[in-house]
Parts: sequence; C-alpha cells; structure tokens
Amino acid sequence: MNEPAHVTVLLDEAVSALRIKPQGTYVDCTFGRGGHSRAILKQLGENGRLIAIDRDVDAVHACDIKDKRFELHHGAMSELSDVLESAGVEAVDGVLADLGVSSPQLDDAQRGFSFRFDAPLDMRMDQSRGETVAAWLAKAEEKEIGEVIWRYGEERFARQIARKIVAARSGGGLRTTGELAKLVGETVRTREPGFNPATRTFQALRIFINQELEEVEAMLPQAVKCLSAGGRLVVLSFHSLEDRIVKHFMQKAAKKDSLPADFPIRANEIDESTLRLIGRAVRASDAEIAANPRARSVVMRVAERTATAFRAGQHQGRRT
Repeated sequence: MNEPAHVTVLLDEAVSALRIKPQGTYVDCTFGRGGHSRAILKQLGENGRLIAIDRDVDAVHACDIKDKRFELHHGAMSELSDVLESAGVEAVDGVLADLGVSSPQLDDAQRGFSFRFDAPLDMRMDQSRGETVAAWLAKAEEKEIGEVIWRYGEERFARQIARKIVAARSGGGLRTTGELAKLVGETVRTREPGFNPATRTFQALRIFINQELEEVEAMLPQAVKCLSAGGRLVVLSFHSLEDRIVKHFMQKAAKKDSLPADFPIRANEIDESTLRLIGRAVRASDAEIAANPRARSVVMRVAERTATAFRAGQHQGRRT
C-alpha cells in the first residue's frame, strides 16, 4: 500500500530562513517524511552535517535517505540535547522544528488521529511507548477529561462531553475513533458550518496524550543553548497554543535585562539578549493554501543566536 503523500508547508521559506552554510551542522527536530531535511541536504556541502529527529516509528522506518552527511534518530524533540551528545555535536548552525501532526499520521486510519475513519483510538505519535487515548479515557476522572478538552481544544461543551465519555464506560468504554466521534456529535449542540463537531475534542486529546506543548517548552531552551553565534532557530506552528509558547519564548530571549537608567552598572555588565528576532511571523501564501489547505494555520517564527550571548555561554561553560 502506498503511503499518503505529505506536502511540506513553507518549505522554501523555512530552509531559506536557516541561512544554510555549506559546511555547517543543522538539526531537523521533526523529520516527518523528510521534506525539510532533503531541502537542507541540497544546500549542504561535502562536509556539512544534518541530524534529524522524529518520535514517530513509522517516520523513521519510512526514511529512505542514504547520505553520509545525514543521520536520523528516533526520539522526541525534548531529547535534543541527548541526541546531539550521542552524535558528538556541541554546537550547530541552525535548528528547525515543524510542530504538530503530519499528513501521514492523519491519513493513516490505524493511527487513530482522525475522525474520518473508524479505527483504534490511539493517537500516540510515538507508538513504541506511552498510553493510548482509549486507555486514558477508560480511567481518567471526569473533571480531568473536561479540563483537557477545554484547555487544548477550547470546546464549549467540554464538561458535557466528559460526562458522556465516563457514562460510556458502563457499556464497555470507547475503543474506536468512530465511537468517540459519534458520542461528541451527539453531545455538541451547535455546529459550525464546515466544521466537524468532533474536531476540537480530537485535537485536544491528541495534544494532551503526546504532551505536545510540554515538548515545545522543553525543546526551545535546548535549541538556543546548542546554537552557535549567528545560528538560526526556525519554528513552524499550526496551533495558537504552540505559537504562543514560541512567540513568548523568543520575545523574552530577545530582551536585555531591564534596569533603571541611573542604575550604577557599566553597559558591558548588563546581560545581553540571547536571541535576535528575524523579521515578522510568516504565513503561507494564498497560492500555497489553495494547493494545500493544511497550510492555512501555519505561523513561522525565526530568531538568531547573538554573538555576545554565545561567548558568555562558552565562558560560563569553562568555569563550570
């Protein structure tokens, strides 16, 4: 069976934002089906290096890149530092992260990500570990289920859905995506045009079971720490909660210490900003959205490691 095609969003824009150095070292934190990685490899020279990471076992097994400059690691983006240590890399020239779920994951019925199919209610991005959505729903408290659906899906009927999910346990619980979609459809009283009533619930459970926001929060400081001076961090988000984390992190890292003008300290003693913001947030063009509707919600943010902060980090590392 042929695997569903995956169209990489903002491919040219993301790779261009990295400012590839032919002999540089780069990290693709979310390999997926390798769209960004292949584009990066095309711009690398003979001594360049690309380290890719993906938590999805299917993505790792599907990789067909045979290139001595490339290595793919099975792991989560939150394990970035460990991956680089195992690869013998101390600093890199760019880090790319394309967040969220991929098209192959959505289009493979057996993964349980989509309500378009009736399949096992799984939703794990890493099939080798962790708990399925079905297993979690079978034991979680009603209040916790409601909070998850509201927090990550902003579903107005979260409490009612949670109540129905718990009630369904008496009949054997929810085992398939079809059963969950049917339950939600019967519970959500108002329907948005062209919007399946189960969308928000499925999104919320997927984000929660994979700890997607926590993964982003853990990856960002590791990415900055491993960047060399002038190295770029490029992040593509497809959900407002993810983008908010990335935006606030970059903005905070781009600010210098704020002190009163008459504070008795030399200018060179003030902690410099760690990052420099590069341009404004980038969104997909109308043409790309028309060709690939999943590009509609993407937001790309770019930041660069400052030279002063990099030197300070090196000095601190030597002292410790």
